[in-house]
Amino acid sequence: MKNRLPVIVTSATVLGAALILLAMGREPICTCGYVKLWHGETMSSGNSQHLSDWYTPSHLLHGLLFYAALVPLAGRLSFSWRLAVATLVEAVWEVVENSDAVIERYRAVTISLDYYGDSVLNSVSDILVMMAGFFAARVLPVRVSVALVLGFELLTAWTIRDGLALNVLMLLWPVEAVRVWQSGG
Repeated sequence: MKNRLPVIVTSATVLGAALILLAMGREPICTCGYVKLWHGETMSSGNSQHLSDWYTPSHLLHGLLFYAALVPLAGRLSFSWRLAVATLVEAVWEVVENSDAVIERYRAVTISLDYYGDSVLNSVSDILVMMAGFFAARVLPVRVSVALVLGFELLTAWTIRDGLALNVLMLLWPVEAVRVWQSGG
């Protein structure tokens, strides 16, 4: 049972996040009535509603970064417990990100004027992708993890004019020049 406890905690965290999001009034799936594996249009009502989108890579990067951040605890916590901690952090972020206050913040300071929050399906998928990134970081050489972070940041900046770093920047310290660039100006 001792070895199963972190797996149970991790699973309960994902389920708990989904239940909290449902209780907050988040839509279970896209209101369009169907589920897509990939939705590639960022400026649409389907963004953040399906299994994956252009923001999915940022959640993979969360997993890589959480793994790196939790390495100092490797001697005290097993991989399974570090994964449980990372999953809790990601789940808390998904709940906070989908709060009315943060949704309004996104809409006020970014180009995401039509953002109304993630579907529960998308949030759970984001958590699972973070977990995949965490597992990947365990087996990948550090240089490959660094290359993935840089590569995905450059890809999403080039493709959709956004990404993890830009998202954090614009949420915490909005820069008008970045907002103008993101809007195509």
